[in-house]
Amino acid sequence: MQKKFINPETMPPTFGYSHVVEVSNAKRTIYISGQVVINIDGQIVGINDLATQTRQVFENIKIALEASGLNFNDVVKLTFFLTDISQMAVVRDIRDQYIDTNNPPASSAVEVRKLINDNLLIEVEAIAVAN
Repeated sequence: MQKKFINPETMPPTFGYSHVVEVSNAKRTIYISGQVVINIDGQIVGINDLATQTRQVFENIKIALEASGLNFNDVVKLTFFLTDISQMAVVRDIRDQYIDTNNPPASSAVEVRKLINDNLLIEVEAIAVAN
């Protein structure tokens, strides 16, 4: 499998994401459902604390990836849903502890009025590819 991270010079500059991730010869594609800040005990983690919630979300994604024998280097797309998009810098700082910042996945961020529970501030979906 090969991944090519493409940021055409004729497109706007990127800030922590790639415009295009081209994958060839992948044998598996893994779709990870939107992860929220519910831990293994079913408890909401980090009420009113976006940094803590983001860390828990990325830990949940890490566990999901590992269940398929993968890691964050295999992620080609992240989609963020935030109740306050102005706080994206907080999310990016934590995300950067998990991803390869030299070749970041393609990403989208969407502000939403509300998630499934009033205490949730963030939800993240991931797509990964593997041999």
